[in-house]
Amino acid sequence: MSDRTMSDRTKSEPLLKVSGLQAWYGESHALHGVDFEVRAGEVVTLLGRNGAGKTTTLKCAMGMAPRREGSIRFDGAETIALPSDKIARRGVALCPEERGVFASLTVLENLLLPPKIAPGGLSLDEIYELFPNLRERSTSMGGKLSGGEQQMLAIGRILRTGARLLMLDEPTEGLAPIIVKQIGAAIRRLKPRGFTVLLVEQNFRWASGLADRFYVMEHGRVIDAFAAAELPENMDKLHAYLGV
Repeated sequence: MSDRTMSDRTKSEPLLKVSGLQAWYGESHALHGVDFEVRAGEVVTLLGRNGAGKTTTLKCAMGMAPRREGSIRFDGAETIALPSDKIARRGVALCPEERGVFASLTVLENLLLPPKIAPGGLSLDEIYELFPNLRERSTSMGGKLSGGEQQMLAIGRILRTGARLLMLDEPTEGLAPIIVKQIGAAIRRLKPRGFTVLLVEQNFRWASGLADRFYVMEHGRVIDAFAAAELPENMDKLHAYLGV
């Protein structure tokens, strides 16, 4: 695959910067001042137990949370008040945990459905190179795919759009180990092309082989952060945080 053109922004500036983020579902206060950043070309993982606020954070970044306050800056521009369609057009894409595959459409039709919002997205051939299963199943209905194939399809679909920030919510949940390995390999191949990835993931051992940096969330807050190189010295804390 040819190299993807990087953003003109310098690497010293974050592509995504979240500051003082708060969110509510009705009267339930879900996020309590979340702060983190993701630099262009990085893979960053949000870790935490169920209910920590990880998925809500992604939904806020995508403009999908019903009530949110604070600051979310993407590529230098404030997006906290924007609807999800305008955030998508700026280059942000979310692959939700439920995948959102259209059961009555073929694999090919699912891949072609989202509009391209910018140059730099992968071609169909490049997506099929990343996920050969999708080429073999291109005429199969989305509802007939295995869980792993649906996850590949959901990721492949956002790769076509030209989005620069790919947010993946629990991409390995419930998948066979061989599929988990294939998805990890795909993310490793995307990174040198300049794609930026924000992962929500409970499979720490898998994420530890991919991410440049980690943020640990608990009760709607970021309570710790460390780089991949700092993993060995932080394993005891991670066991306490995550029970791994």
